[in-house]
Amino acid sequence: METLEFIIYPDGRVKETVTGIVGASCAEVTAAIEAQLGTVVAQQTTSEFFAQRNDQTATETVAAQTAYSQW
Repeated sequence: METLEFIIYPDGRVKETVTGIVGASCAEVTAAIEAQLGTVVAQQTTSEFFAQRNDQTATETVAAQTAYSQW
């Protein structure tokens, strides 16, 4: 599940935490929000940023199953 969490401090700073988005696409999701909030002072990437999506097509799955089942 993709979530965006915002903590707004009394001095006006905003801390944004993104979870559930794999890869650098989180920057695309948050770009418009950050543009409205103001200057980004710091960014810290998480392990999800460096993860790769594991999108496998049905053809690849069938081909892999066929290749391993023919002994």
